[in-house]
Amino acid sequence: MTAPDAGPATIRIDSRGAPPETQADADATELVRLVEKTKSFSGALGRTDLARRLDDTRARLLDPSVRVIVVGQFKQGKSKLVNALINAPACAVDDDVATAVPTAVGYADEPSAAVFVRPEGGGDDTVERIPISFDDLDAHVSDRAEPVAGRSIVGAEVLLPREILRGGLRLVDSPGVGGLESTRALATLAALSTAHAVILVSDASQEYTEPELAFLQHAMRISPNVAAVLSKTDIYPQWRDIETIDRSRLDALGDVPIFAVSSDLRLLAAQHQDRDLNAESGFPALVAHLRRDVLGRAETLHRRAAVHDLITVVEQLSMSVRTELNALLHPEDTPRMLAELEDAKARADEFRGRSARWQVTLSDGIADLIADTEHDLRDRLRKVQRDGESAIDEGDPGPIWEQIAEWLDSRVSAAVSETFVWTNERSRWLSERVADEFLAGEAAIPLPDVGDVTGVLDPVEELQRLDAGQMGAAEKIYIGVRGSYGGVLMVGLATSLIGLSLINPLSLLAGVLVGRRAYREDMSGRLMRRQAEAKNLLRRHIEDVVFQVGKQLKDRLRLVQRASRDHFGSIADELHRSLSESMLAAKQAAATFTADRDGRVKELEARLRQIETLRAQIPAREAAATGRLA
Repeated sequence: MTAPDAGPATIRIDSRGAPPETQADADATELVRLVEKTKSFSGALGRTDLARRLDDTRARLLDPSVRVIVVGQFKQGKSKLVNALINAPACAVDDDVATAVPTAVGYADEPSAAVFVRPEGGGDDTVERIPISFDDLDAHVSDRAEPVAGRSIVGAEVLLPREILRGGLRLVDSPGVGGLESTRALATLAALSTAHAVILVSDASQEYTEPELAFLQHAMRISPNVAAVLSKTDIYPQWRDIETIDRSRLDALGDVPIFAVSSDLRLLAAQHQDRDLNAESGFPALVAHLRRDVLGRAETLHRRAAVHDLITVVEQLSMSVRTELNALLHPEDTPRMLAELEDAKARADEFRGRSARWQVTLSDGIADLIADTEHDLRDRLRKVQRDGESAIDEGDPGPIWEQIAEWLDSRVSAAVSETFVWTNERSRWLSERVADEFLAGEAAIPLPDVGDVTGVLDPVEELQRLDAGQMGAAEKIYIGVRGSYGGVLMVGLATSLIGLSLINPLSLLAGVLVGRRAYREDMSGRLMRRQAEAKNLLRRHIEDVVFQVGKQLKDRLRLVQRASRDHFGSIADELHRSLSESMLAAKQAAATFTADRDGRVKELEARLRQIETLRAQIPAREAAATGRLA
């Protein structure tokens, strides 16, 4: 693969119907400048806590990365879809090659490629980014990549100068998944919680399969923005019938748009600059969806959060200035003002205390959620255990123990994944409930990712091996002879009374019959012992999963508790400090001499004008963001 150049074909085709990028860039730059200006003013007034808050706001505005994960089963055209969107061979495409690791495609002024390598047994903090050439990219991300001793490739990154990526769009080509219970499906589901949008790709050869629909339902619970793509419409003439069937199934699930596209037609249209062929490929509608419903929404949410932070900071800055100015201009109202501030400060103290309603709601909610998640995990795994024991009772588990182990791993992984997704939903609901209790209208709610199942089952030991129960011919003969000995002896002694020898045809026949029965009883006993041992191994494995996964669930819920407590606690501290400084300013104003009062009034009025100037600029930014969303 050679480095793609920034050819004009992509820019001209992709810009068709696109919003004015220059105006969007100007609005974003203006909002960043306003945040920096407010931050400097906060620092000048000594409010370093508010300045730190605006530092976080600025960082969010300067990082517009919007992740869109492209998922689907094997050989559905995911990689070629990404290549067609950006008009560049960024992802490996071959009939005999499949993507093995996620490949992220983003924007940069100069083309580059890199892989992310992690040592065996290392954590996320040990991942190293290694630049590579475009020619070596396919060899690293395909399923034919040779493993490197002591480390593994966990992902790849391709940066290209493409107009569709300039606004922060980051496309992630994920490995193909088999079904909801497959290992790769679980890894892909874990990545969905960090994505702004998901695109499910399925070709037009057939309608949606049950695994695809199950995966789609799971993805809709994790990601807020899910779309479907029907690929390879140029190969299958019946694609319109498939699209109609798929659309009816998607309508039953919820509001999921579907786009019928042909990646080959898109690439051919870009090569020949044929707008009609580009329209026939179906990509303009998909590009419009990415720009409007994905990039547009993410940009609006970022700006609304920034506007909320600016309004909050400006209101707290103006509180102490207005209080001191009113105390200087109207000294007769100072006692009433101080009483109101005392009352407000008392309420702020309640917000900071452990007995505050939001603190009680958070503590009780986390305790209930820990109990509910543990019950949910045990309930799901008990069903797996019952199904496993039923399968063991149906036959001999020894010869098929490897298949039972694979089935158990997939069912346990699916159950654990479902529990984590459910826990993630409940934790978000709890965070929103705490926000309602704390302060109406609080926009920035901490939502830690609880649904990520990456590495959850790593501490769990593999299912132990079971004796296959296979016997050699010698052992079978030994068991038969041992059983037949008693029959030969009993019948031989009985027939000896009538003059026959100990070994005679009747005693031999009895030995055969008794030996056969003894052999069957021995085999039945061995089977029952293997079944009991298999059930014991199954129960021990389930208990190990509950022990390890339950601990991680509790740890992540405690993380939710700490994040929510620190977030809302910092807001309460900011409000408490603003009220305290307002009270101090009012008391100092009451004791100010007349000679100093006029100068102080002029200084405060100048500050208030600066604050009002900042306040006047904020609604304009909010209105602009809201207008673009509509």
